[in-house]
Amino acid sequence: MSQSEFMPRKQFSFQKSQWKRVKKITHTVLLFAMAFLIGNLTARAKNHFFPEIAMTSAEGNWGLSFQQDGEPPIANASYEELKKYNAYYAEDTDEKVLYLTFDAGFENGNTPAILDALKKHHVPATFFVVGTYLEKNADLIKRMREEGHTVGNHTYHHPDMSQIATKEAFEKELKDVETQYKQITGEEMTRFYRPPQGKYNEANLQMAKDMGYHTFFWSLAYVDWYENNQPTKEEAFEKLLGRVHPGAIILLHSTSKTNAEILDELLSKWEEMGYTFKTLNQLTETAS
Repeated sequence: MSQSEFMPRKQFSFQKSQWKRVKKITHTVLLFAMAFLIGNLTARAKNHFFPEIAMTSAEGNWGLSFQQDGEPPIANASYEELKKYNAYYAEDTDEKVLYLTFDAGFENGNTPAILDALKKHHVPATFFVVGTYLEKNADLIKRMREEGHTVGNHTYHHPDMSQIATKEAFEKELKDVETQYKQITGEEMTRFYRPPQGKYNEANLQMAKDMGYHTFFWSLAYVDWYENNQPTKEEAFEKLLGRVHPGAIILLHSTSKTNAEILDELLSKWEEMGYTFKTLNQLTETAS
């Protein structure tokens, strides 16, 4: 005979209703926990695969959160916090000025077209290069220099610099690039530094400052680095025209076929929007 048969009907009914409420509360808690877990995993995935749209996070991986088209995004660190380390991600200004930069990890034939477009529009740019790029593309490095562009330091081996703890190892990544650049051009390298993948920590920023470097992140970029999965022209324009803002430091990759094909038109469209272009040297002079 079941236990319920010995219970008064009211007591049994009361315990049954209590059990239903417990089940309902448990179910709700589980749903909230699952939603939180899924949301957390989704955010982590976005931060990993789409750093240009990542939400503000702790030091280690540069991230941006775009709130409104035409306005600067919210970044991992403020202008003031970065200024302590001679670091920048944009200029705090209402002036319609842009700072154009390219990351160059290797050469696949797209840089000449990019340089042609820059020359046509008289737009200065900074190319952040790694050691192997310098080793294999001396002629392009010389052309960049001759046409008024700046060649910046993107480290020799493109490691996760936030994992480099010693001053000696950090300095070697930058100094080896400086040495290679001087062998090609006969000149000292401009001490502009961009952390690979935007990975950094405050100790790194201080090390770069101690070496006389200015560090540059970015306030506008898009997913253009997958060589075999390039964005369409329409996708590129949606991000690069919609999110452009006064004082933006723009990050593009010189390996992008899309960038090589659209840059002439893109520069024209930015100019039609009233934007002009300055060098990162001008930014550092203004900020000092």
